[in-house]
Amino acid sequence: MNRKFVAKSNFVLRRVLNTEENIDILKEFIEVILNLKIQEAKINPYLERLKAYLPAKENFGIADLRIKTDQNEEQNIGIQIIDGEHILIKMLLYYAQIHTNQLKYSEHRKIVKTTTINLLDFTLNKELEYHSKMVVREENMTDVIHHYPEIHILQLPKFKMIDNTNMTLKQAWISYLKGENTKEAIRKSKNIKKLDELLEKYWREEVIE
Repeated sequence: MNRKFVAKSNFVLRRVLNTEENIDILKEFIEVILNLKIQEAKINPYLERLKAYLPAKENFGIADLRIKTDQNEEQNIGIQIIDGEHILIKMLLYYAQIHTNQLKYSEHRKIVKTTTINLLDFTLNKELEYHSKMVVREENMTDVIHHYPEIHILQLPKFKMIDNTNMTLKQAWISYLKGENTKEAIRKSKNIKKLDELLEKYWREEVIE
């Protein structure tokens, strides 16, 4: 994984990205991973509120957003880097946290579908695809109910860039997160470039206690 944020990964990216000034970075990342277009996005405040009550070492995600797509569908989106043991359980617990946080909205907004994006710096299973999706279904049902949980898993070690001179935007993001072909990735997206500059600034100004 990119060494600029590998230490305390969720903490560093949460500090850098959870501002209205940088929401364009989050929007682009969500769009390319979930293959949708966002017309509105708002950062939910719970991650910052939780830090007052949880141990400093607690990893509780990078971002929690409420979005509206170009199809006028509203979704709750959570993003985290995950490691350690009991990965699938952690994914489900994170999903539950992000979904139930909607009950604490100060605005009277309806409860909507929640989707989480989980970034892994190791191989979880033997499937060939680096990007997979878990969707909860009722037993014996063939169709997926639209508002059911949707959990995306990106196993970074499985991603292989064959031709880095002809990257797609999604490939650029995954390359940057993985820490490979970063110069090409930065050239591909102004938002990746902005994130890289923010991380450089963060580490220059970080104080070691």
